[in-house]
Amino acid sequence: MAHLDHLEHLDKDLVDELAQVARETVRDELREQGRKRRRAALLYGASGAVALYAGAAVAAAAGLALALVLPGWAAALVTAVVLGAVAAALRKAARPGHRHAHHRLPEGSAPAGPPAGPGLPYPPVPGQPPVPPITPVVPLAPDAGPDAPRRRA
Repeated sequence: MAHLDHLEHLDKDLVDELAQVARETVRDELREQGRKRRRAALLYGASGAVALYAGAAVAAAAGLALALVLPGWAAALVTAVVLGAVAAALRKAARPGHRHAHHRLPEGSAPAGPPAGPGLPYPPVPGQPPVPPITPVVPLAPDAGPDAPRRRA
């Protein structure tokens, strides 16, 4: 095996060179993916900003249309209330495990199971509150003093 010892440094150099090439390839690939993701994120952000301005323009147009039949302050107030109601409805719809609010359970009844969708399960709710047990107290004997031990029945 002595005749193969001179090849040992070649194996080490080859492994080091292959590792370097693999590192560079992975680094270049990640850099390229990062560029693509940055570009996509920039475009999504720009799209959101333009959509926000478009929504503001629609709200302004609705307010100006209402201002034709109402005073300006009333038209702005009506527009703000409508936008607030839409925002509240969207927020309510975005909650996890959202159920229809108009389906109410009768008083004292518990839901059949855990809420649908993501969320933590909860223990079952009893129909009535627990009642503590009543323990009668035996009065002191007439001849016992205040330091005498009391007994429970």
